[in-house]
Amino acid sequence: MKIRILLSVLLTVTVLSLAAVTSADGVTKRIRFAKGKHSATVSNSVVRGDRDTYLAGAGAGQTMTVKITSLEDNAVFQIEAPDGEYLDGAGETDDAMEFTGELPAKGDYKIIVGGTRGNATYKLTVMIK
Repeated sequence: MKIRILLSVLLTVTVLSLAAVTSADGVTKRIRFAKGKHSATVSNSVVRGDRDTYLAGAGAGQTMTVKITSLEDNAVFQIEAPDGEYLDGAGETDDAMEFTGELPAKGDYKIIVGGTRGNATYKLTVMIK
């Protein structure tokens, strides 16, 4: 009987933990460039407290330009390099709305979008050359 109660409690805690993790995340999508194009734009909304993550593959030495616009100027982003470090000007403490810089390494870059206040409806444009 004690084992049954313990298993029931563990199951409940696990389900609640998974629900909390799921609700803290927004979308994760790969940015796809049309054939022959160097830029792509995505439109979406992020709920207060969530983060949307976009993956963009690029090579070392390429230049990435990212711009975000939102009706209330409340959408911002950070960019995480393949090594887990954030790019200067788009780091964890930056509320970047525009970024242009040379990329230090080959791999997937994470563009992490969030709102500074309330929900944010945004357009994110990414260009890699």
